[in-house]
Amino acid sequence: MAEVTLIDAVTMAMAWELEHDPMVVILGEDVGVNGGVFRATAGLQKRFGVDRVQDTPLAEGMIAGISIGMATQGMRPIAEIQFMGFIYPTVDQMINHAGRIRNRTRGRLTCPMVLRAPFGGGIHAPEHHSESTEALFAHMPGIRVVIPSSPARAYGLLLAAIRDPDPVVFLEPKRIYRLNKQEVEDNGKALPLDVCYILREGTDVTLVTWGAMIFETIKAVDQLARNGVSCEVIDLATISPIDYETILESVEKTGRLVIVHEAARSCGVGAEIAAIVAEKGMYDLKGPIRRVTGYDVVMPLFRREMDYLPSVSKIVDAIGAAMHD
Repeated sequence: MAEVTLIDAVTMAMAWELEHDPMVVILGEDVGVNGGVFRATAGLQKRFGVDRVQDTPLAEGMIAGISIGMATQGMRPIAEIQFMGFIYPTVDQMINHAGRIRNRTRGRLTCPMVLRAPFGGGIHAPEHHSESTEALFAHMPGIRVVIPSSPARAYGLLLAAIRDPDPVVFLEPKRIYRLNKQEVEDNGKALPLDVCYILREGTDVTLVTWGAMIFETIKAVDQLARNGVSCEVIDLATISPIDYETILESVEKTGRLVIVHEAARSCGVGAEIAAIVAEKGMYDLKGPIRRVTGYDVVMPLFRREMDYLPSVSKIVDAIGAAMHD
C-alpha cells in the first residue's frame, strides 16, 4: 500500500472509477490540462482522454446543470467547483433539480452525480476561498453531504459517493490536503456513507467534529489524556443525513457532548446535532452541550483567519467546562 495525502486519495478514487466505469466523467474549470487548482485531477485527462476529463467555461451553474442532465441519462459525472465560495451559482440547479429529480419523476429518474469542492479556511486565501457553508447543502432534501478527514476516508467515501444513485456534495478540507500521509490500498473498496466513525473511544466526554477540525480536536484530546480525561472522538463524515444513533449511544455512555466545527455558529450542523441530542438524549446528559465554532461573520483575511478558526486551547477549555458542569 502506498502512503498518500488526502488529495492523492481523491485522485486515486476518481482514477479507479474512470478505469472501471465507462459512464464516469469529470468536468470543471481547469480540471483537464492543468489538473485542477489543487491538482486533484492531475494526469487524468492525459490518461483517459478529453472525452472523459473535460475543461469547462467559468460557469458553475452550467457545470451543475450539465452534470444533472448527464446523470439523469445514465452517466456518472464528477463536477469540480474550484472553491466552495464559488459554489453558490450551483444552488439553483442542486436544490431545484438534482435533489428533486427522483421525487419529481416518482423514481423513474435518478441523479448519480458528485459535486466536489475544496472548503474551509487556513490557507491564507481571500474570504471567498475559505468558506465553510456545508449547512446550506445539508438543508436541501435529496442531497447527501460528505466531508472526509483523512486519506483513507477520502478514498473510500468518494468511491461510495460516485457509485451512489443520488446526488452527493463532496467537500474536501483543503487545509489538510497535504498535511499528512496514510497508507491507502488502491483496491476500489468503498466505505459506507451515512455513518459516523469513532476515532477514539472514551468514557468522560463525547466530541463530534468533521473535516480539518479533526486535527485540532485530536490534539486537544491528547493534551487532556495526560490529565486523565477520557474523550470519545467521533468523525461525523456524512453531514447529511446524520448518523444520530452513533452520537446518541456515545452520549449515553459519556454523559457530555462537545461539538467542534469551523463553520459559523448560528444555524450550523452543530446546532442540529445539539438539538437532536437535547431532544432524544436529554436524560443522559450530565451538563449543557458545548459548541466550539467559527463566528457569525465573514471569514477574515489571512492575518486573522486563525483567530476565527477553533483552536486547540478553545477545545480544551470547552471540554474542561463540560467536565465541571
